[in-house]
Amino acid sequence: MPQIQLTPAERREQRANAHHLDPVVLIGGDGLTPAVKKEIDAALNAHGLIKVRVFNDDRVARELMYQELTAELNAAPIQHIGKLLVLWRPQPVKERTVDEDRMPGPRDVKVLKYSKRGGQRPEIKQLRVLGNQRLTSGGQIKRAKPKQKSIKKRQAD
Repeated sequence: MPQIQLTPAERREQRANAHHLDPVVLIGGDGLTPAVKKEIDAALNAHGLIKVRVFNDDRVARELMYQELTAELNAAPIQHIGKLLVLWRPQPVKERTVDEDRMPGPRDVKVLKYSKRGGQRPEIKQLRVLGNQRLTSGGQIKRAKPKQKSIKKRQAD
């Protein structure tokens, strides 16, 4: 697979984005094993921009690992500084299946009810609001009303 080519401005932007990241894959004394390559590939699919730490003192070996990773995983080399390698690959588009019958699930809500007499602690209630219900400003649960149709649309049906 061909290696991704980035302009210097794009590479600089990716370096800035990677600055705060922690390494997600650590390469130990065994070097680039197939399991390590698989983990790096999975991390690139999940995150897009990753840091890899190599526990190897030989700079030439680290540079070879860097080149091998970018070539085999179709990733763009962003930065090689010390024992850190920064790689980037665009994330694949995740397909989402739309389930039209699916309704929003229940959610738990905490409601504070203040006492009418001042100085007392507010009462904390844990309420479960279902998908067809709503919570009013007074802390009551009401069933959601169906959306009103206009007269013309009702007559057309």
